[in-house]
Amino acid sequence: MQYMLLLYSAPDAGPADGSPEQMAQMQAWFAYTDALAAAGALVSGEPLQGIDTATTVQVRDGETLTVDGPFAETKELLGGFYLLEVPDLDAALGWAAKCPLAPYGSVEVRPLMVLPPR
Repeated sequence: MQYMLLLYSAPDAGPADGSPEQMAQMQAWFAYTDALAAAGALVSGEPLQGIDTATTVQVRDGETLTVDGPFAETKELLGGFYLLEVPDLDAALGWAAKCPLAPYGSVEVRPLMVLPPR
C-alpha cells in the first residue's frame, strides 16, 4: 500500500532560520529520509516552497479564478510530503511518529486511492 505523509506546521513553529537548532533539525530530516530509503519505504518526498509562492486555482461557472496563497485559512501550513510504500497503515503511522516535524507540527497520514484499470 502507498501512504502520503502530509507535513503541517505553524509558520513560527520549529527552530529559527539560521540557528544552530535549525542545523541540527536539518540533520534529523536527512537521517529520517535516509532511514525511510534504507527500509525500502520511500517512494518520494520533497519540501514545498513557502505559502507566499502558492497560487490557488478554482473554476466556477466556466470562469477560472486564481488567488495568491493557499485557499484555506489555517494555523498550520502544508510544508512538504513523503510518499511511502509500506505493508499497512500501522507501518505508515509508525514512520509518521518518527518524523522530525511530529514534536511541533502535524503529520497527516492518508492512503492513496487505488483505481480500477481503465
